Amino acid sequence: MDLPEDIRALVERAAALAAGPQRAVLGITGGPGAGKSTLAAALLERLRALLPDGAVAHVPMDGFHLADVALERLGLRQAKGAPDTFDAGGYVALLRRLRAAEPEEVVYAPMFERDLEQPLAGAIAVPRTARLVLTEGNYLLLTRGRWAEVRPLLDEVWFCDPEPDVRLARLTARHVEFGKAPDAAAAWVATVDEPNAALVQATRGRADLVVPPSVLESLRPA
Repeated sequence: MDLPEDIRALVERAAALAAGPQRAVLGITGGPGAGKSTLAAALLERLRALLPDGAVAHVPMDGFHLADVALERLGLRQAKGAPDTFDAGGYVALLRRLRAAEPEEVVYAPMFERDLEQPLAGAIAVPRTARLVLTEGNYLLLTRGRWAEVRPLLDEVWFCDPEPDVRLARLTARHVEFGKAPDAAAAWVATVDEPNAALVQATRGRADLVVPPSVLESLRPA
């Protein structure tokens, strides 16, 4: 399949990371609704067609959401998605396991189940054969707390930078899709997601590559 030149360049850049002597980890970041998962899915599809079986894996940061029961105990249920509502230390520990000089036979990672809005332990298997691991999430470039330990464990970090109005519209629609009433979705975006988005946007300058709106939109279904 012929790919647009800019997307082909991203695939080639990711594939080059997989060709190194040791397993590489590529981070994809950006604010809520920026298109991180869409970019990761597009890369995975193309890389799996290009590389040997089992050579690429995907471990989203979202699996390290604290469960609602923990958020309730901490009084953070209404801040879900903020940096302190994740197990940042657990994510760092996973990245260190993935970067170990002698890879384990398999590393199991959690995933975030959107229908349940809860993390599920041990849902993702990263085999020894994985030469490249894609990981995506909001706070890969954050410099506070345990988040500051993430960036040194990533070979590269790409920042998704869509048009702000497009990001807001898609984010609100996603909240509606997963059960919020339109007014409640808009309120959540304004009071919870947007402060987090501003925090993430401030890390843009630390990225190795900025993925522009034109590329992100070209990956969306027509």
